[in-house]
Amino acid sequence: MKNSAFLKGMAHGIPIALGYLSVSFGFGIMAVKSGLSVLESTLISLTNLTSAGQAAGVEVIASGGTLAEMVLVQLTINIRYALMSLSLSQKLDKNFTFPHRMAAAFGITDEIFGVCAAQKEPLTPLYMYGMILIAALGWTAGTFLGAFAGQLLPAPVSAALGIVLYGMFLALIVPPSRKEKSVLCVVLTAALLSVICKYLLPGLSGGFAVILCAVSASVLGALLFPRKEESA
Repeated sequence: MKNSAFLKGMAHGIPIALGYLSVSFGFGIMAVKSGLSVLESTLISLTNLTSAGQAAGVEVIASGGTLAEMVLVQLTINIRYALMSLSLSQKLDKNFTFPHRMAAAFGITDEIFGVCAAQKEPLTPLYMYGMILIAALGWTAGTFLGAFAGQLLPAPVSAALGIVLYGMFLALIVPPSRKEKSVLCVVLTAALLSVICKYLLPGLSGGFAVILCAVSASVLGALLFPRKEESA
């Protein structure tokens, strides 16, 4: 029974791992282009499962940012994972003790959250471990391959493959932007602020630019498009 839960989690995680393999390939190329070694790039993906957070973190490292800047950038970008974890806590099996919760929280990503939230049965530790394991392997393997290839491929090819990660970001924001004008407004605001920071505030580091754009666009979206409270 226990093995079946673990294998079920791995089976559900295979599509996620395949997607991560291609996306993290682009991150690996970006990381080595920023001055990191293959080992350093791979270790970052092994110990972190956050595409946007890793991309922003590498930019902070490459620009010589401070630890405080890194902390603020990661908090701004990754705070959503805490909310996802709180949501999933309502679906956990009774065997999910505190140590299991701490271990499983490491692997909460957008895709893993989506699959887990869709499950009708309570989530068991082994099910989540199986999914997280295969997904993390795909993410780490893709980073290693991308970082290794980035050292060997010609510069034009590396630059072309390096946009894979940004292609994933576009795939995440375009569909909801077409459906909701509130999302479109936030996205366009963040893009406009990013351009302003780039050309009008050249002294502002990339990390603080991310914080400024993300927080400002989110606050504007909350003010212009407040969510109506659902009646009980």
